[in-house]
Amino acid sequence: MMKRLATYAKRVNYRRHNFAANMYSKILIAFVALLAVNNAYSQLKETPPLTLTEAWRKAEENSRQIEITRKTSSIANEEIKDARMERLPDIGLLGSIEKATNMPIYENGLFSAHTQEHEIIHTLYKAGADFYLNLYNGNKLNLKIEENKLLYQITVIQNHDAISAIRYKTATLYLDLQKTMIFRKLIIKDIADQEKQLLEIKALQKNGVVLKSDVLRVELDLSRRKMALVTIENDILIATQKLNIIMGEPDDRMIVPTESDQVDQPGLSYENYLSEAMEHSFSYHISEKKTEVSKVRLNQVKANYKPKVGLYSDFSYANPQIFLFPYNPAWYSLGVAGIRVTMPLSQLYQNTHKVSAAKLEMEKEEITHKDTEDKVRQGVRAAYLRYKESLVQIDVAEVNVAHAQENARIIKNTYFNQTSLITDLLDADVQVLQTRFELAAARLMAQNKYYLLQNITGVL
Repeated sequence: MMKRLATYAKRVNYRRHNFAANMYSKILIAFVALLAVNNAYSQLKETPPLTLTEAWRKAEENSRQIEITRKTSSIANEEIKDARMERLPDIGLLGSIEKATNMPIYENGLFSAHTQEHEIIHTLYKAGADFYLNLYNGNKLNLKIEENKLLYQITVIQNHDAISAIRYKTATLYLDLQKTMIFRKLIIKDIADQEKQLLEIKALQKNGVVLKSDVLRVELDLSRRKMALVTIENDILIATQKLNIIMGEPDDRMIVPTESDQVDQPGLSYENYLSEAMEHSFSYHISEKKTEVSKVRLNQVKANYKPKVGLYSDFSYANPQIFLFPYNPAWYSLGVAGIRVTMPLSQLYQNTHKVSAAKLEMEKEEITHKDTEDKVRQGVRAAYLRYKESLVQIDVAEVNVAHAQENARIIKNTYFNQTSLITDLLDADVQVLQTRFELAAARLMAQNKYYLLQNITGVL
């Protein structure tokens, strides 16, 4: 029996020793991590704050996607100029030197021997110029210029769309960094409050008012908070890198966003936001321009039926003169000018299915445009309702913070009056910290929804 008691006592002492060692190691790790966090925090204090407007400017300057859309717009603009240059006449120069053999005559058939050779002039020279001016080609050139103009307008809208998308993405990353910064500030203040409360509980424990287990529970809870602070600090570094990448800055550059609890309020009703979207929405106007392009292409296909009219001329110097009989082995000059009219009769049957396909393409784009309009209305309504919902969440979170703080005050008074447990005190403190986190997240989420609404309506 005595041996069993001794063995049990050894096990208890071993467990206590392991528990104490584990607690010591956890507290040490949390303390070291906290020192690193405080060092990084002191460096951030020396960094000038970065406004969202400045972040937008840097993101726009360094965005490859925006640069691609700008290059695409430049290409489309050059294609317009190239189409206009086709209005100018085609002018060409030519020159040739040719050698010719004698001309054998096969009077008895190709497989018999030739009877004689016709003497010809063996060296032929020619130099000249030709000219052609298109007067009418079924209006194809004007339609091509119109099509290129519409394609250029689409690239301009796509460029604005890319800028808006980069702005919204930058705002999302900026708000995420703001949120983690606020979380760090809240938990640092909470750790200071918990350390102060721990000293009060330790004083009560020395006087024999509370148990040692209460002190251990508070120390364990404080260690968890310090570990949570390390996690938040890593979240800040990750969010900072993401924001630096989109702004074209080095990964390890420190960023301090501006502090603001203000949330933009919707200044328009849903109907006004919908009207704004129909006027500025990028996807809606891109679809509209594509419908116009399909109409132009239908007219281009129909133009294949129409005649082609142009002025032409040809002037040349040549030797020998073999243009008119009798031939003459001497230099001569010849100029020809006139009007050329071509009627593509074969297009009356070859162009039928091309016209049908172009009509179907136009009808498809019209349906697509209607579908895009429906999606824009749906997106605006969803973004507007989610934004209004986020404002309600802020009000609820503010009430929850007030309730949690009052509950923590009551529990703290009852605990120090020996009428509640340490678990109740710790739960109340956690609820206060959690509700403060939720309030900060709700404010930043509402701001995110506001920028999303602006992005969808095309005014960000």
